[in-house]
Amino acid sequence: ADIISTVEFNHDGELLATGDKGGRVVIFQREPSVSQLEYNVYSTFQSHEPEFDYLKSLEIEEKINKIRWLSQRNQAHFLLSTNDKTVKLWKVSEREKQAVGFNLRDEDGQLHAGLRPRSLIVPHYEPMELMIEASPKKVFANAHMYHINSISVNSDDETYLSADDLRINLWNLEITDRSFNIVDIKPENMENLTEVITAAEYHPRECHTFVYSSSKGTIRLCDMREAALCDKHAKIFEEPEDPNSRSFFSEIISSISDVKFSHSGRYMITRDYLSINVWDLNMESKPVESFQVHEYLKSKLCSLYENDCIFDKFECCWNGTDSAIMTGSYNNFFRVFDCNSKKDVTLEASRENSRQRAQLNGALFKGVYNISPIVTKGLIKSQRNDIYLSFLQGGKRKKDEVSVDSLDFNRKILHTAWHPKDKIIAVAATNNLYIFDSN
Repeated sequence: ADIISTVEFNHDGELLATGDKGGRVVIFQREPSVSQLEYNVYSTFQSHEPEFDYLKSLEIEEKINKIRWLSQRNQAHFLLSTNDKTVKLWKVSEREKQAVGFNLRDEDGQLHAGLRPRSLIVPHYEPMELMIEASPKKVFANAHMYHINSISVNSDDETYLSADDLRINLWNLEITDRSFNIVDIKPENMENLTEVITAAEYHPRECHTFVYSSSKGTIRLCDMREAALCDKHAKIFEEPEDPNSRSFFSEIISSISDVKFSHSGRYMITRDYLSINVWDLNMESKPVESFQVHEYLKSKLCSLYENDCIFDKFECCWNGTDSAIMTGSYNNFFRVFDCNSKKDVTLEASRENSRQRAQLNGALFKGVYNISPIVTKGLIKSQRNDIYLSFLQGGKRKKDEVSVDSLDFNRKILHTAWHPKDKIIAVAATNNLYIFDSN
């Protein structure tokens, strides 16, 4: 239940939210410190509970699929969290004062039984120990027949979209009882179904533009000014396929698991099973850059298909200046690619100082480093298990090399996040959250 299922920094990077398979949201706050980077637990709350759909006789898991922060307008913070069926808007606020001195109530707020005050007391506020409160403000339910895989907040901060396998809905943040269907790819006969929606995201600056990716490896850009129902895309981005390399697994590994706009809105990145591509929104024919994440797994596709790892959905993200991208891999490896120099590095999230590794066939890894935190703190106890927070200050470890056969496919990094301003990254490895600082 404590396996982390999503990681997301807020807009200034001071807060980091994680969701897990148990429906819990844990928020970490960056502490102002000169000596070292510190993120401490700020708030923990249960976002979703397991439910049962009696009409379909289906259990609805409490697992948090996505978390998205809203822009901060006052002292409180707002975020959207979703499981397979229901999106919730949460308010996270601080309370440092409490009202005291009531005439007809006691300190606990209970009415005095039949007592009349002899004198009038003026209520006032007194300081109290800081309390972090998380309260649900809106619940957006009953709009998706299939599992929600994406939510994205519009740049106007008034609307957001939610996407499932076949439909994308547009919501107003103030209205919970209805939404507008803006994309519907469900065929009249489900036997004719050839693709599903895998991810969707709003443009960071143009509130009328969004993209969605499919299991066929295509990305469609839609303009909501053209029509209310965006069945016809404005642009389609698709990488040309090499007929000579086609195999039984081609369609599976070409399925896009994540799509992210750059902060400038000029580019976007897409992640399929083996690679990550950088697209220019002005060029639909092919990506401007393509980086291989773990091409050495091509020889292992049969075994990966048998153990279902070939269906793993890896996420990707940009750094704050749109100059580098990051995505995860197996064996707790994650890859960072520099878009300018075209250099890349493979890093490992680990609490161990060093390990002996076997020789890798060829120069497939351009620098594998075993990163171990110098400071391990913030052991967060929960009823189900432990989540470890690890902090790294500086230094890469000695270069290691790994054999493909020794890779542990149960240790995988599916969820990553990059601080919007600083050189701080967060990666989730099963129930461990690693925060690395390279400033």
